[in-house]
Amino acid sequence: MRELLSSYLARVWNNIINVGIYPFMPYIEARRTKLLNLMALPGACLMFIYVVINIVTGRYTLAALNLLNMSSAVTLLVLHKQRMYLSARLVLIGISIIIYTISGLYFHNGAEYLLLLLLIAIILIYDKWWVVICLGGLAIIAFIAVVLFPQPAILGKPVSQVQVWSNIIGATICILVNLVFFKHIQTDNQRAIEKQRQALLAMNKDKEKLFSILAHDIRGPLATLEGVLDMFHQGLVDNNYMKDTTSMLQEKISQFGGTLDNLLRWSTRSMQGIQTTPTNFSILSVLEEVIDFFDLAIQQKKIRVDIRVPPQHFIRADRDQVAVIFRNLFSNALKFSNECGAIRIATTETDHRISIRISDEGIGMSHRQVNTLFTSSRQPQNGTSGERGFGLGLLLSHEFTVLNQGTIQVESHPGKGTAFTILLPKGAPGDEDDDDL
Repeated sequence: MRELLSSYLARVWNNIINVGIYPFMPYIEARRTKLLNLMALPGACLMFIYVVINIVTGRYTLAALNLLNMSSAVTLLVLHKQRMYLSARLVLIGISIIIYTISGLYFHNGAEYLLLLLLIAIILIYDKWWVVICLGGLAIIAFIAVVLFPQPAILGKPVSQVQVWSNIIGATICILVNLVFFKHIQTDNQRAIEKQRQALLAMNKDKEKLFSILAHDIRGPLATLEGVLDMFHQGLVDNNYMKDTTSMLQEKISQFGGTLDNLLRWSTRSMQGIQTTPTNFSILSVLEEVIDFFDLAIQQKKIRVDIRVPPQHFIRADRDQVAVIFRNLFSNALKFSNECGAIRIATTETDHRISIRISDEGIGMSHRQVNTLFTSSRQPQNGTSGERGFGLGLLLSHEFTVLNQGTIQVESHPGKGTAFTILLPKGAPGDEDDDDL
């Protein structure tokens, strides 16, 4: 029974102090409304006790003032319920200033401390300075009048010292509670702002990565198509070759359009932040898409691509992100390979991981270049046929590998080529994702 009563009282208390607070209400306004409810509810209870005490002791005028004060607190809650917040504040503060001034002047009950409480409340709950100046000025004038110009007790005998001290202690406690409450609000606001700032920074970084992916994956095929069309324009190919090439170009443009649609669809899904969604899929299926994507560039540089990847090798990772990794690494291998060179792709299996190795016979890198590969300080280089680079692909590849619980390693020697090795979690056949990037 005691627990039920305690639970009921807690629920009633919570409902009362949250009167007028509704979902999607501005945070500061909700806190101000709650603060006034916290002031009104105990105030109404305390005023009711004072009404009884003052009637018993024959202070009927003061009892009437206490009753009016209690009514203003109840009116505040009713107006909050009706969402009439401005009226509620004016009723409570206006009536309280009048009552505390009269009671302080004629009953000497320590009401000047309650006027200080009202002054602090005015400063905390109003944003417009003219309102703060007007109402705060009234509270200050009333405070000065009570302290410096006390009047004879013509409305009734002064209250006891116990009641004076109870008013002083109550007002002091309320002042401290108000200040702590709003300090807590300010701290929460600062935390919320910092959290939003960090979230915005993260979203901006993710969007920059998405744009980098689009730029990187679109630039290569477009450059290849531009080269072929330039050859047509300069008349460097005969009609028979042009006919065959035109058919091939039509096919590749159609394929490129499909790939672009997939990229844009994935980028749209990731605009609220890049999410990693692991699925089981075949490494070979993604590699075939990637190689087909660069088919024109492979033909132009006469590169031999040697794939040694068993169909049963599956990994568990985000398919779209792995496709980005493979495209970036294969694009780099193609870019820095000499004509008639070779690119080899092979996989090996361990207990819990699959190792994917992409190697070329290109120009290679120095030890210093290898050390700066996955940092923002890396200087982009042009490929062996003048292909432009921006240094973003490897940064994305490294980050996506880490996001998929993998590692990436690089071996390179100047003039001998480069090999990238990726280790990713092993997947199981039978749950392959059908959504292609």
